[in-house]
Amino acid sequence: MLTFDDGPAAASSGNSTMRILETLAQNGQQRGIKAVFFTQTRAWHGGGTDVGRALIRREHDDGHLVALHSATTFHSNHRFMSSQALDESMQDGVADLLAITGVPPSLVRPPFWAYNADTLLTYHAYGLQMLLTDLNANDGKIYGINWSWHKRANMLKHLAETRVRWAAGHMPEVDGATPVVVTFHDVNTYTARHLEEYLAILVDVARELDVPLAARPFYDSREELERAALASTVADAASRPQLPGFWNWLWQ
Repeated sequence: MLTFDDGPAAASSGNSTMRILETLAQNGQQRGIKAVFFTQTRAWHGGGTDVGRALIRREHDDGHLVALHSATTFHSNHRFMSSQALDESMQDGVADLLAITGVPPSLVRPPFWAYNADTLLTYHAYGLQMLLTDLNANDGKIYGINWSWHKRANMLKHLAETRVRWAAGHMPEVDGATPVVVTFHDVNTYTARHLEEYLAILVDVARELDVPLAARPFYDSREELERAALASTVADAASRPQLPGFWNWLWQ
């Protein structure tokens, strides 16, 4: 299950979100892949612009699942917001996506992977379920050195760890398959240029680790994608799932 954070990008040319949408539609692994896009609906350099809003609409029109990441001007940490500010932000974000796509979002992912029991309660009050991740491309650094020399090694390590949980029966099965959540950032230009390579890596490391793949390894139906995503969400803060890298040490 492919997911993308922090978008959409607002560049008028060389737009990374647009390139990712094109690659998902046409690539050498599987045409017509559908993904979850965790959007920042009011970001000054993204969803708050005309270009950004048009891309959110395109994500929905292309059959992807549009979800909420934030509805603030900047990448605000939900855990550090006052209860009133977080409540207003969730209200704004749901309203923004409903206005753009015609559908209220069902999923949220907290910026910086930072959440607690109170933020979860606020999410649930707005009909939002929190989806974290199993694999992380570590591509959240957008400016400067935003590339990775260890794409394959990183995915292999994360999938090996996830395989242990799968083998122990600790992951849900939906429609006959176990969803494995992979996180990228669609505002990362390196990720956009190398997404097809990432897709090949994911398939390759799954085969190396003897992780069984569906005939079509990536979701190509928004309805199936949403069912799988909802089954993979965090129901309560007490479960304390593993967070990516440094963030697990910081928050858990």
